[in-house]
Amino acid sequence: MSSSRRPILAAVAAAALLAVAGPTFAQAKLKVAAIYTVPVEQQWVSRIDKALKAAAARGEIEYEFSEKVANADYERVMRQYAEKGNTLIVGESFAVEAAARKVAKEYPKVSFLMGSSGKPQAPNFSVFDNYIQEPAYLSGLIAGAMSKSGKIGMVGGYSIPEVNRLMNAFMAGAKESNPKVQFMVTFINSWFDPPKAKEAAFAMIDKGADVMYAERFGVSDAAKERKVLAIGNVINTQKDYPDTVVASALWNMEPTIDRALKAVKEGKFKAEDYGQYSMMKFKGSELSPLGTFEGKVPKAVMDKVAQRQKEILEGKFTVKVDDNAPKATAK
Repeated sequence: MSSSRRPILAAVAAAALLAVAGPTFAQAKLKVAAIYTVPVEQQWVSRIDKALKAAAARGEIEYEFSEKVANADYERVMRQYAEKGNTLIVGESFAVEAAARKVAKEYPKVSFLMGSSGKPQAPNFSVFDNYIQEPAYLSGLIAGAMSKSGKIGMVGGYSIPEVNRLMNAFMAGAKESNPKVQFMVTFINSWFDPPKAKEAAFAMIDKGADVMYAERFGVSDAAKERKVLAIGNVINTQKDYPDTVVASALWNMEPTIDRALKAVKEGKFKAEDYGQYSMMKFKGSELSPLGTFEGKVPKAVMDKVAQRQKEILEGKFTVKVDDNAPKATAK
């Protein structure tokens, strides 16, 4: 366990904090732990980690985490963190719902904030999800316009609601820009297997896909090697693929984490669904800047993107949440 647990220190030295705020501040600092089933650099959990590190850097929390925790060990790790006095425990419980909810019942004074497809569980088990279908749709508008072959390849982790809704929103945007566009869809049945995702992407490119939807790591590598374009998901990887990644749907976990921390501090944390705080109106998601592709996407398309974004933020346009498995339309 020690090899996977890394305490994260706040940016300001403890002595300086005490000098400014005195003992009361130190006592008010929350102990927060996170449990990740994948490496912390994996795009989804990296956004949770980023938000928690920001809170630690502000001196609000003491933060530690465990990564690459096997499903069979998840319950034990949750219980250890609860016993250590952590006030808030964050994680992704998609594959370990029953175990996570069981532990939460055993520690009613500990607050739990878990990525989950299920509902909140009173009194202390809140859920969140990456509802970033809005920027995924906007990125689809761009993808449809940038495809010359009219074929887009899509590689996902698992066909579950959290992935399906983003793929379906992306496809809706692409079809709006190019009604004749066709899609190839595959799932690698893993959250972190870049080589497998890369091979799946190669197969699609070989069949004519000239834009790839990179829901998983490895897809953009294939696109780069074959000199086709890619659309990113959750994080902005354009700096690593400046000639490949046109745009990305970004997930910002800070609004969710900051709301949860505030509730814990005020003694008001309760079982609720934090999913909405991943949406654009709460700054929980956004479309990345075009960066190196500035001026390379048709102006008419970017005007449409700007119009739709404005309508989304004003509540005049709603991106449908479709959790059904996306269907391929090209062979």
